[in-house]
Amino acid sequence: MIRLKELEINDAERLAEIDRSEQIDLIYEIQDGQMLEVVAGHECPNWNQHQIREIIERFKYELSNGGKAFGAFDKDLLVGFAVLAHKFRGKKKDQLQLDLMYVSRTYRRQGIGTQLMEKISQEARKWGAGSLYISSTETESAVNFYKSAGSELTDEIDQELFEREPKDIHMIRIL
Repeated sequence: MIRLKELEINDAERLAEIDRSEQIDLIYEIQDGQMLEVVAGHECPNWNQHQIREIIERFKYELSNGGKAFGAFDKDLLVGFAVLAHKFRGKKKDQLQLDLMYVSRTYRRQGIGTQLMEKISQEARKWGAGSLYISSTETESAVNFYKSAGSELTDEIDQELFEREPKDIHMIRIL
């Protein structure tokens, strides 16, 4: 049985329990405002030590500045997590970013991502946000998950996030 709970900054090292690996058959690219499919056909490995340190530092940064995080646990094993960034974005400053979201490979397609998305959305609503800004990795699985959760391509690209992750697919989910 999977249970969700709020994560604290001292849970940061536990993020290494996540297996983010996956087979990537398709990715998406945005060209002239259109989302195009591109065949990828490769295995994406789990994080290396440098990558997990970056994820942990991002997690700590957001939580130490007022962001929120929720984890999904199978007994005591962290199998998924999501982070709501602290900074309001958008022209009207009414958007909050879903900063990080991962579910371990063997736990995907079991509703865990949906539960985490709902938790993050509830929290964003409490803070007064009108939408979630999602800078999604370009993989078919990630983009299709966010689309199935009600997200769509945004017309208003956040320049700071675009510069950080130029290949990401930038989406919005109205709350």
